[in-house]
Amino acid sequence: MTRKKSAFRKILNFFNGVVTFVRALLGMTLLIIIIFFGISAFSNQGISVPEQGALIVTLEGQLVDQKKGIDSIGEIFDQSAMKRQETLTRDVVRAIDVAANDRRISHLILSLDSLENGGISKLTEIGNALLRFKATKKPIISFADNYSQQQYFLAAHADKIFLNTLGSVQLFGYGAYRNYFREALDTLKVDVHVFRVGNFKSATESLTSNKMSPETRNQSQKLIDSLWQFYCEKIEELRQLPAGTVADYSNRLDIHLHSHNGDAAQLAKSKGLIDRLLSRTETKQYLEDLITNPEGEMDSIGYHDYLNKIDSENSRRILSPQQKVVVITAVGTISDGHQPPGTIGGDSLAAAITQSRDDPSLSALVLRIDSPGGGVFAAEVIRDAIASVRAKEIPVVISMGSYAASGGYWIAAEADRILAMPTTLTGSIGVYSVIPNFSRSLTSLGVHSDGPDTSPMASIMQLDQPMTSQAKALYQLSVNNIYDRFINLVSSGRNLEPEHVSSIAQGKVWTGEDALRYGLIDELGDLKDATVIAAKLAKLDQYEIEFKESPTTLFQQLVRSFSAHGLQLLKALSLNEVFHPKAVAPIDLTIDHIIKTSDLNDPRGLYLYCHDCPI
Repeated sequence: MTRKKSAFRKILNFFNGVVTFVRALLGMTLLIIIIFFGISAFSNQGISVPEQGALIVTLEGQLVDQKKGIDSIGEIFDQSAMKRQETLTRDVVRAIDVAANDRRISHLILSLDSLENGGISKLTEIGNALLRFKATKKPIISFADNYSQQQYFLAAHADKIFLNTLGSVQLFGYGAYRNYFREALDTLKVDVHVFRVGNFKSATESLTSNKMSPETRNQSQKLIDSLWQFYCEKIEELRQLPAGTVADYSNRLDIHLHSHNGDAAQLAKSKGLIDRLLSRTETKQYLEDLITNPEGEMDSIGYHDYLNKIDSENSRRILSPQQKVVVITAVGTISDGHQPPGTIGGDSLAAAITQSRDDPSLSALVLRIDSPGGGVFAAEVIRDAIASVRAKEIPVVISMGSYAASGGYWIAAEADRILAMPTTLTGSIGVYSVIPNFSRSLTSLGVHSDGPDTSPMASIMQLDQPMTSQAKALYQLSVNNIYDRFINLVSSGRNLEPEHVSSIAQGKVWTGEDALRYGLIDELGDLKDATVIAAKLAKLDQYEIEFKESPTTLFQQLVRSFSAHGLQLLKALSLNEVFHPKAVAPIDLTIDHIIKTSDLNDPRGLYLYCHDCPI
């Protein structure tokens, strides 16, 4: 009996120890959160907008419309998460626009070394804001050790462009490459059954072929040619260069570099791409001389701090509760259910839309779409939620980002007004379903499947049983039905003849300029334009813009808020000043977008997805 009591006491002590440890861990976590919030709040109090100074815009990582979710404290301190920086495009645009009309901001400095990727449409949105800033006669200065193709697009908007004496301007053009797996699947004896409508619906092509089809090659070539033409013409316009300069620079880069003895920096200067070659020390001295006041203090403020200060100054401004334009972001692959930020969940996005619909202060809704599509059912859930907003005579305006295609276009088609950037990729009106089958592969390993059934359809979900002709017919009929629904949806929503929609469908992808010509969108414009149009449709003279995210738990909100403040504070403590740029990030020359099956979870396995969109 004594031994049993002793054993029981040991077990009880063990669990008491676990509970004590968990309590201590939670207490420590809470203390860390409080400390970070406290230090962050204190540090913000010491920051002020200079009387006459520079707005420093340091772009880091990837430009996004919505940051990916961080759902645990551990992710905040994860090294890979720390390196995966994201910059909200709308924050950059808002800071530049406010600064343009702020007498305290005399000029703008672009620091671009840490910008990794953005997409031409998001870069153009920031570029438009830079042009609005320049229109006020305030100078813009850009500097970097090297300029990637995307970094240089923004730099070209500056009045002066500085480049390191050992730097380069890397303009290589666009490419659209992908991997093909048909031979590998044959080797593994895996059968892939593809059901689709649309000769240009190429999302499944990599599973059924060893090379690009003529239709896909032709479409991809047209897309990248259009994007590259836009890029070249914009650079030549901004830098006042002769037509063809940028294309010649890219096409004959080796020849041009040879003529300058391999000096890439001198080549860029000779071609008029940059204004001055300066070392880091010289750049630092130039900028210090520029933004140092007579008291020897540097009159500058980073755009994050600037926005915080502006929001603090405007916090007491009160508007009528009926003067609100709500902006909801829809970013990523469309999936069923509730999904974290960075992925569009059918249920989570629909919930955000319906919650806004029931808000008595809502006057207009803007849905910002940056998605290549995804599951049919999830897209329909979102479309239905949007329809419920319009049923209350609340205007809905769509703002398309880098892409809003296939399922992304499904949810946009019935809006009151659709805007896209000239380089937005949209359309891709088509449907597909992919069903893998492993019966041959398993048979080759000596694994066999056998048993009775009550109907020919009983084995339809068995991936170790050969697919029957009836099952194949069932899937194809389902795909055909969804395609017909898509055509009718676009025809009705856009007031277009079904025959016209059919002619521009078939999975074809269009740029924003082409989409405007074919009636798929109403006009070209960015998110700022979309909010203005939404306010006009709602007949608002004054209005407040509210950015709303999908519903999250209180813990997720705390973690994300802590993450945002914590990362900024860690950067401040690491003393990464604007005059000490980070090492240049690897340049992403090609993008091979692989569809992850974990992201595609439609209940019926039917998808509206544009494979060619993330170019």
